[in-house]
Amino acid sequence: MCTLTEGKKAPAFKGKDQNGKPISLADFKGKSIVLYFYPKDDTPTCTVQACNLRDHYGLLRNNHFVVIGISPDEEKKHKKFEEKHQLPFSLIADTDLSIIHKYGVWGEKKLYGKKYMGLIRTTFLIDDAGIIRKVFSKPKSKEHAQEILAAWKEMKAK
Repeated sequence: MCTLTEGKKAPAFKGKDQNGKPISLADFKGKSIVLYFYPKDDTPTCTVQACNLRDHYGLLRNNHFVVIGISPDEEKKHKKFEEKHQLPFSLIADTDLSIIHKYGVWGEKKLYGKKYMGLIRTTFLIDDAGIIRKVFSKPKSKEHAQEILAAWKEMKAK
């Protein structure tokens, strides 16, 4: 389960996106980030979540967010997913699970009474100083962008 909490520095990471482009947390210094981890491209819930972020991408950008998705899938699979659903953000291939383990989102899951290890859908809001400001341990896939914006608005009001 996720061991990172709000107020902690976001762990540095490096990976490649769906276009083979190297990407790291350091590339976004000074920007706020929606870093979302999802189990698998083109599965029903992952697709709903990605499309919700796509549909509200303009609002997220207007609030100065960069959106980055991470899953264990390969770059080629990410590219197909991006093209099929016209996703306007980077999807990092973490096939060796190094980023996933750094963020503590690999753990025991249950499906139909069977236990197995897998990626636990989680989103981190990281501010422009690289600090985790919000952790969504159970994001609402159909309303994810809205819950991100509501949480960000609430944080800014404090």
